[in-house]
Amino acid sequence: MSGVVPTAPEQPTDETENQIKSPDPRPDAPPDYSSHFIPGAPGLAVPPPAGYPGGLPVGYYSPQQPCAFPSYQLPGGIHPIQYQPGKYHMPNQPVPITWMPGPALMPNCPPGLEYLTQLDNIHVLQHFEPLEMMTSFETNNRYDIKNNLDQMVYIVTEDTDDFRNAYRTLRPFILRVTDFMGREIMTMQRPFRCTCCCLCCPSSRQELEVQCPPGVTIGFVAEHWNLCRAVYSLQSEKRENVMRVRGPCSTYGCGSDSVFEVKSLDGMSNVGSIIRKWNGLLSAMGDADHFEIHFPLDLDVKMKAMIFGACFLIDFMYFERSPPQNSSR
Repeated sequence: MSGVVPTAPEQPTDETENQIKSPDPRPDAPPDYSSHFIPGAPGLAVPPPAGYPGGLPVGYYSPQQPCAFPSYQLPGGIHPIQYQPGKYHMPNQPVPITWMPGPALMPNCPPGLEYLTQLDNIHVLQHFEPLEMMTSFETNNRYDIKNNLDQMVYIVTEDTDDFRNAYRTLRPFILRVTDFMGREIMTMQRPFRCTCCCLCCPSSRQELEVQCPPGVTIGFVAEHWNLCRAVYSLQSEKRENVMRVRGPCSTYGCGSDSVFEVKSLDGMSNVGSIIRKWNGLLSAMGDADHFEIHFPLDLDVKMKAMIFGACFLIDFMYFERSPPQNSSR
């Protein structure tokens, strides 16, 4: 008969009861649930209604079938960044600086130089300034002073406003050295010296005054005229020569380190060195120098400060590059 709808055959009661599984005797086993589902005869295939592309609700899509609802992608190929809590620094948060533990105050030591009494070498790292490469505007130099453990010892900041872009690398400057508390413990000043006259004239030789604490002069770094190489003398506060700094014949150092030797007055013994490290393309095109200073651990702390100051005069004279200026027609 056409009006009779086929139904599923009835199952015996004992077969239905057998579908309920007996509980698992194990104490840690999860409980079993019976769905009481009795399979029936397959029904007629019903086509999906309109608004359900691919047989899925609106707003969903199948990876195997084309869909009018593409997945959202970040613009410019940017991928979302996920941070594990407590391991990475979140964006827009300053990276903490690890400072060298502050030593105790020492007698006969200028305040702030106690760090140098515990060190036999330091690293001078100049900050990279992309503004100088993109424009012709000269910016103030900044340096990080670190030890071998990558701990911050000092921060050096140039304080020059009036003559920075007028005299470029020949500009007079003031460098302020601060400690972890932001206190200025040392000041280095370079006066302006005219280079138009003869190089052997004393008035054209470069000089750097080192003060520690600021306002109290502890010595000078004076340039000496030499035809082939860079030569400096480290002087006391009374302008008495104590040591000499002897540079290489070629101070450019393309492809290799530039070593400036610190020697005694007679030139027989080697006291230390100031090494300008070669950093590849960054040294050739950028203005971000890396110096490594070596001196004996038991050297007088004032002479360590003088060698430290000589590093900056060398940097400004030989490794400070002026940004290219636009030629006007």
